[in-house]
Amino acid sequence: GLKRLHQFDKVEMFQLVEPEQSAATLEQIVEHASDVARGLGLPFRILELCSGDIGFQSAKTYDVEVWSPASEEWLEVSSCSNCTDFQARRANIRFRRKPQGRPEYVHTLNGSGLALPRVIIALLETNQQPDGTVRLPEVLVPYMDGQQVLEPAR
Repeated sequence: GLKRLHQFDKVEMFQLVEPEQSAATLEQIVEHASDVARGLGLPFRILELCSGDIGFQSAKTYDVEVWSPASEEWLEVSSCSNCTDFQARRANIRFRRKPQGRPEYVHTLNGSGLALPRVIIALLETNQQPDGTVRLPEVLVPYMDGQQVLEPAR
């Protein structure tokens, strides 16, 4: 089904920042991902992962999860990580604070905007009405030519 696909579409957020900005930038990336869930009216939570659950390249990772009423479980829709200088060292990505200053490694951060199949699951389940129709969140109505409700196929 849609919940566990081997391949799916998503938007990826990626930033290269000066080292002292990476902690605050991670919080911003998590906020960007959770803003989408919030705007869609989906119940969501943010989890900070323990070191045993994060990728070896990451110094800190948060997951954003949305609630799936039908399966009564949280579905991960975004994972946001601060990789500090791990990736920059391997790719030799550096910057200079001043034209003649010594090169320093940037910090790299990334996060998935939201995994679309799981967002669709949560949208359909959260907004389904007793008659089988699905009420669209207000933020989506302009992109659906004003349509506010999805009708089931008959």
